[in-house]
Amino acid sequence: MSAVRLEIAANSLASALAAQEGGADRVELCENLGEGGCTPSYGTLAMARERLRIPLYVLIRPRGGDFLYDAHERDTMLRDIELCVRLGCDGVVIGALDREGDVDVALCRDLVAAARPLGVTFHRAIDVARDPHAALEAAIALGCERVLTSGARASAPDGAATIASFVQRAAGRLGVMAGAGITPANVRDLVQRTGVREVHASAKAPVESGMRLARRLPGLDAQRWQTDAATVRALREALQS
Repeated sequence: MSAVRLEIAANSLASALAAQEGGADRVELCENLGEGGCTPSYGTLAMARERLRIPLYVLIRPRGGDFLYDAHERDTMLRDIELCVRLGCDGVVIGALDREGDVDVALCRDLVAAARPLGVTFHRAIDVARDPHAALEAAIALGCERVLTSGARASAPDGAATIASFVQRAAGRLGVMAGAGITPANVRDLVQRTGVREVHASAKAPVESGMRLARRLPGLDAQRWQTDAATVRALREALQS
């Protein structure tokens, strides 16, 4: 199973470096994983580009919540993509829906065009689309190289049947990458059940504050989450076994 590629969702520079140390094939750099991920800061992005030797994709998502974006958010995403191109990133991760829950083809076409010549992944907006299979076809028509999906369920293991149907329907026209709820214990079975050749995980673990006195207040918890190199390594080993 060594041909299966492992992408790690890294929520910081430290997480990105841990992903690399653990043997990830690619990093998706983001922040605010608790909200499903948002675009990282310029500083985080620039430092990651300088220090990573593996491919770097950047999540282009201006906020948490739904995937219906206004004109200001569109312009923000275009500016963020412009920065990714300028810094020499390898790809971006995009996705937008319209009011009816279908892929916002016009907006996504602009985002894809702005990203050239970078690679483009269509993210888990596909999982909340009105018709996920129609969204898959839209991503293919847009020229995306892959979709990230949990099979329209809370976790990829739960959505394995739908993910497998995506793989069959795509028929090599783009890659299908399974993500959400993936662990070293379930990744091998998931790959066998779905036929995916790429998986996506955060491999995160809690990190306690180093402060001697760390007050815990709502929204200001001293504990944080960070990608764990050992967990990444365990995922890599499970895929190679």
